[in-house]
Amino acid sequence: MKNSLLKALLLISFITIINSCKQEENKIQNTNNSNIKLQDTFAFYNPSLSIKDRVQDLMGRLTLEEKIGQMMNGTPAIERLKIPAYNYWNEALHGVGRTCSATIFPQAIGLGATFDADLAYRVSSVISDEARAIYNATNKKGYNRQYNGLTFWTPNINIFRDPRWGRGQETYGEDPYLTSIMGASFVKGLQGDNPNYLKTAACAKHFAVHSGPEKVRHEFNAEVNQKDLWETYLPAFKALVDVNVESVMCAYNRTNGEPCCSSNYLITDVLRDTWNFKGHVLTDCSALIDFYKQPDEGGHGVVNSDAEAAALAVKSGVSLNCGPTYQALNDAVKKGLVTEKEIDKQLEILLQTRFKLGLFDPKGSNPYDAISIDIVNSETHRALSKEVAQKSIVLLKNNGILPLSNDLSKYFVTGPNAASIEILLGNYYGVNSNMVTILEGISAAIKPTSQLQFRLGAMLNKPSINPINYATGHAGNSDVTIVVLGVSSQLEGEEGDSLDSNTAGDRLDYNLPENQIDYLKELRETANKDSNNKKPIVTIITGGSPINLAEVEALSDAVLFVWYPGEEGGTAVADILFGNVSPSGRLPITFPKSLDQLPAFDDYSMKGRTYKYMNETPLYPFGFGLSYTTFEYTNIEVSSPIISKEENLIVQVSVTNTGHVKSDEIIQVYISDLEATVSVPNSQLINTKRITLEPGSTENISFQLTPKDFEIVKNDGSRTIESGAFKISIGGSSPMKRSFELGASKMSEILVNVK
Repeated sequence: MKNSLLKALLLISFITIINSCKQEENKIQNTNNSNIKLQDTFAFYNPSLSIKDRVQDLMGRLTLEEKIGQMMNGTPAIERLKIPAYNYWNEALHGVGRTCSATIFPQAIGLGATFDADLAYRVSSVISDEARAIYNATNKKGYNRQYNGLTFWTPNINIFRDPRWGRGQETYGEDPYLTSIMGASFVKGLQGDNPNYLKTAACAKHFAVHSGPEKVRHEFNAEVNQKDLWETYLPAFKALVDVNVESVMCAYNRTNGEPCCSSNYLITDVLRDTWNFKGHVLTDCSALIDFYKQPDEGGHGVVNSDAEAAALAVKSGVSLNCGPTYQALNDAVKKGLVTEKEIDKQLEILLQTRFKLGLFDPKGSNPYDAISIDIVNSETHRALSKEVAQKSIVLLKNNGILPLSNDLSKYFVTGPNAASIEILLGNYYGVNSNMVTILEGISAAIKPTSQLQFRLGAMLNKPSINPINYATGHAGNSDVTIVVLGVSSQLEGEEGDSLDSNTAGDRLDYNLPENQIDYLKELRETANKDSNNKKPIVTIITGGSPINLAEVEALSDAVLFVWYPGEEGGTAVADILFGNVSPSGRLPITFPKSLDQLPAFDDYSMKGRTYKYMNETPLYPFGFGLSYTTFEYTNIEVSSPIISKEENLIVQVSVTNTGHVKSDEIIQVYISDLEATVSVPNSQLINTKRITLEPGSTENISFQLTPKDFEIVKNDGSRTIESGAFKISIGGSSPMKRSFELGASKMSEILVNVK
């Protein structure tokens, strides 16, 4: 009886499995038949045809209204053609943002502080993998929402020319060369290396000459001469076009009188004709509204209506409108302001992107269709986020207190940002369920027998109302006080994002909030009460822009600048504090002593700005950062002391770790034209390399300089190489004026003559 029942159950199970397999086979067959049917009915679904032919076929099937709908960021579905809705607006500045749980990397300015283009490539490759995984999973569910797509409006390669700009945190810093190599690597990682498909589509923004002030960005006219334009503001955009970035976003402001999104000079003369850019141009969001808002309303006032604005943008070469203004294109056609043929030209360019992404191909034909949601925020990806954070942290001062032992009797962690998740993120961020605050990182790193006290101690941006503060007493009886100060996205960021900023996210006050300095003074006073046993204070600063840290340095035994360090920020900070990793980040932007050292914020001339043109002695120079060891540069040599204008030059230098700790060093190569006939930079970064050296070891490093490295930009914006003497400087920081007591390695220099 039991055997008969068992046989019956086995037979039922077998039949069930067979039926299930048949159903699955039928499902696959039906899907394949559906794809074949679509390909037979609509040629644009046929992947064997060229993209050009497929785009032409699709264009021929669209009505004018449908064409217009496909030129705005949120495109509607076209049911009769089986085309689902798609939204072009997606974010991935330092991780897939504003969508499903994803890996959060350090903010872009922190990645810039690594000076490591290979690391940038690894980061963006992970981001694009996660983007595909999220798209595959959400698309399968029919979730065609904004931020679930594959067209990413990143990276931001504007030049961080002034520390007051709240969005400078989104950039890689103040230097065109560093921005170029980091941005180009980031684009390569986002877009992938498949010859037939884009993994995701990247975007170079904001084109061009755009870096504040935020409050007037919708009406501002950035006036810039040709030399500054081609020497500073355009090189990074050219570098990204050279690696085939898929799109370029035009900026809100005007440049030399023309709104950037209708600039014949920028879009046609430079981008299309000079650089031969083949991708699509899109507007910043609602930028076209600024066209017909009058100056007294906070706009440019170059036209009088939305139809005129839409027509002007299309005629200027803008394919995609983020915002509602292209809805008026139908009206613009009726009024004779623009033709359907002109609309077709821009839509054809735009549609190519979706075909390159494989969005009209049968599922499974794209190699990226198989990327699973399981990879998102995996342990491997989290480890990479931690690595970036470790390599981005800049040690600004150390009187010998760091690294700390992790088994002291008592640690006191305090400050408004110690337990903050917000300071891990910066802006344009994602979220996930495991974000390690600095407090959590320290707590996990110390021995179980060590006591840890935490008190907030101070608010971010205002004095506490309660006159009693129990926090400061711990500074007198703890082995070390670790105070986490700085700013967050409450105080700096994009217009509309920074809720506690009355300057639209810009930082017009260069200092730390006064209440934070007052709290640090109280901590110092308490820590010094026993003159025979003064207690050390380690200050950690968060933020995405330079800050006046003169008082912080004077009051602290060590100072770390940690940016917005991502999901593993707390772990990375602890690794630096306790010596698991030697700090190796370098400042990608100059820290002036005060804003008095700089021109006006709205002055776009480069004179007096950045390490390249600033003659003042800053608080911290570009490229600066300390280590737990020391490095020495010796034996600098060149392949020839005299070269022609067509020759390459080999420069060699020996780098020695003269200390007792294994550490990374960021070797920086600068060039100075000593006999130029026009004004030139004091020095300019032309190459960089990150190496790891064991204590006492030496590595011989070679760099190849090409004729391009010897070029100067003339006043008309053209480039040339002039005969004369050039100085090559190699070291662990820039050669700008500075106090060598800061501790960075001195430069090794050599002269070369160009004939």
